[in-house]
Formats: sequence, structure tokens, C-alpha cells
Amino acid sequence: MIALLLQLAVLGVALAAAALTLISFVAFITATKMPHLHQHEEEKFFLNAKGQKETLPSVWDSPTKQLSVVVPSYNEEKRLPVMMDEALGYLEKRQKQDPTFTYEVIVVDDGSKDQTSKVAFKYCQKYGSDKVRVITLVKNRGKGGAIKMGIFSSRGEKILMADADGATQFPDIEKLEKGLNDLQPWPEQMAIACGSRAHLEKESIAQRSYFRTLLMYGFHFLVWFLCVKGIRDTQCGFKLFTREAASRTFSSLHIERWAFDVELLYIAQFFKIPIAEIAVNWTEIEGSKLVPFWSWLQMGKDLLFIRLRYLTGAWRLEQTGKMN
Repeated sequence: MIALLLQLAVLGVALAAAALTLISFVAFITATKMPHLHQHEEEKFFLNAKGQKETLPSVWDSPTKQLSVVVPSYNEEKRLPVMMDEALGYLEKRQKQDPTFTYEVIVVDDGSKDQTSKVAFKYCQKYGSDKVRVITLVKNRGKGGAIKMGIFSSRGEKILMADADGATQFPDIEKLEKGLNDLQPWPEQMAIACGSRAHLEKESIAQRSYFRTLLMYGFHFLVWFLCVKGIRDTQCGFKLFTREAASRTFSSLHIERWAFDVELLYIAQFFKIPIAEIAVNWTEIEGSKLVPFWSWLQMGKDLLFIRLRYLTGAWRLEQTGKMN
């Protein structure tokens, strides 16, 4: 009996090793060698408040604003106005209190099928294209890809990514700014402050099904085991970057869909960019594009592939070229 159990154990280990080898091989041969930085010709311009085309700036240029807010949007014609009203209300009030404060909001329409761009452009007409700009992508790239395109066209010394649903209270940016400042001195002017919902976990568990709770804990374990240590909530869409940290991390980003946050923080930790995790107010908003089981499954696969592709050398972290 003992001999049989040993044989089964050896067989199990051999099968697991074979499976891991096969998955690693698949991850390696299907990997894109460098991040896709191509920009369609139509995506190099934005419309000013008069409807005229102007060339977008580059994140590699010197900053001309204190803050850029990048808002990825896909079919968000209904939820976007609430977020924009709150954000612009806060930013305008802050500018009146401090005339030296300058900002821009960049709405990136990620190939929407509804009127997202038209809704966003109304804010451009109201506040002017120096404060609100709309980038309409030719085709859907995914949330990470949309944020990347917005960041590459930003002018801010600091860059905030914020979800279009307005789930996080916008004035909480002040908490992120304090968290960022507390990390000084910044190595090579790089630092990141991540909004976090980890403090709300007990409350959210009480409202979730056992299955969704199990999926959540499974995802958190995979994030910790495979990719990112020390960050309890990698997925909150409210993150503040110094300009240098944003350009360094997003230039190296491969994943453009749901798991992009994890790779982004993996890259940041590789480059030893200091990261602060800051508790923020958060409310679940109806209309999420996340499909619980299939989206979690996709993210789980992405997490495994992130780790294996970096381990096998299919992906390498180094200084990357500018977008063409």
C-alpha cells in the first residue's frame, strides 16, 4: 500500500511538472516581445472646444500642468456625467482657492458603441479644451490600454487614473497626494499612491455570495503568490503617479485588460518605485463591465502568464522606446 501511494505521489508530481512546463511553453511562445505602443493616426489628435483638430502632447515632454486626470471610458454615456460633475466641481473649486493650481481631465473613449465621446465633449465645450480633452480610440484596447493612451498624452507633473463610474469620491485625491508626498525623497522622481478598498473588505464580504467571496480570496492569493507583495488591493481604479513613474511603468506594460493593474505594480516593484497604499471612500456603482466568473478566470490566467513570461524571459523589463 505504501509503495502504491509513493508511486501515485511521484506520478502526481511528474504530471504537475509536465503541466507547468507545458503552460510555461505556451506562455513563452504566445508572448508579445515588447509592449504594443502603436498609435493610430486618428488618435494623435483631439478636438478643441471649436471642433478643430489639435495635436496631442507627449508624456515625454516637459509638464505644463500640475495634475492630469485620465478617465478610461467604455460605453459610459450614462455614468460618466456624474463622475465628471464631481471631479470638475472639485478641481474648479480648488483652482479658485489656489490660482496657481492647474489641471486637465483626459477622457479616453475606448472604442465605445454609445455616445460616450459626445457626452465627454460637452464638458470640453463648457470648460475649454485646455482643461478637458477627449481621446477617441479607433478600436477597443481594454481599460489598461485606454489609460496608457491617456497617460502618453498627458501634461501633468502628477497623473491620476480614475474610473468613469465615480465609485471613489474624487476629493480623496488629497489623501493620495499626502501619501505620495510622504514617500519622499522619490528615487528618480518616481512614486505611486494607490487608492485601496481593503479596509472595506469585511463589509463587502457580508454583501457578497460565498462563491464571489471565494473567487476574491483566490484572486488575492494568486496576486500575492505570483506577482505583487505588500499591496492588499491592486485593483482599485484610483491611482496617483508622478510623471516619471507613470511613463516608466506604462511604457513597460503588456497586459491591457483586467489584470493590467497587477502587472503595473509588478513593474513598479521591479524598478523599486516606492508605493503607498491609501484607504479611500468607495461605493459600488451599478453597470460594471466585470463578469464575475469569466473575468476572474481571465485574470487568473493573466496572473499566471505574467509571472511565467517574466520568469522565462519572454518579457524583459528595460527602458522602452517612445510611442510611434
